[in-house]
Amino acid sequence: MTVTPTRLFLHYLGQLDAILKQVEAFDAAVADRRLHPDMFPLLQQARVAIGFTLRATCPLAGREIVSFRGDELTFAGVRAELKRTMAYLAAIADAEFDGIDSLTVDTTAGFAELSLPAAEYYQMYAVPNFFFHYSMVYAIARQAGVDVGKADFDGYHHYPSGFSFAGQ
Repeated sequence: MTVTPTRLFLHYLGQLDAILKQVEAFDAAVADRRLHPDMFPLLQQARVAIGFTLRATCPLAGREIVSFRGDELTFAGVRAELKRTMAYLAAIADAEFDGIDSLTVDTTAGFAELSLPAAEYYQMYAVPNFFFHYSMVYAIARQAGVDVGKADFDGYHHYPSGFSFAGQ
């Protein structure tokens, strides 16, 4: 069974939406927290993760990269961007990814110019970058004391109430 880019990203964007809801309910000020002074704050990390789903998926589907980024770097603004991104991704048919084996994707990574075969672009550049920024949202939330765990991150794990890995 093959997991298409849209299926992978739709699943984890749904998890991101749930984490953002939990963070906002806990303390909206967490939006501005960072793991390190030279890193993006939580909401900007979420915004970059959302953008990477489109940077990854659009070229592989033969589409121009789109963005649904609004002007507001608020929970409402980022969650609206997330919802529009999910709707766009859900509308991409699996058949649009046919023939990507012969595709080369040109992109930038920081200040580097890259030209990568589609599989390498997706598996070794786009997906890891999405998960880097998604993980930063999770890590900042955890560091701030938001009650999120591995089940919130991946949507598959389950642990009994009160379970902790401390002392394991």
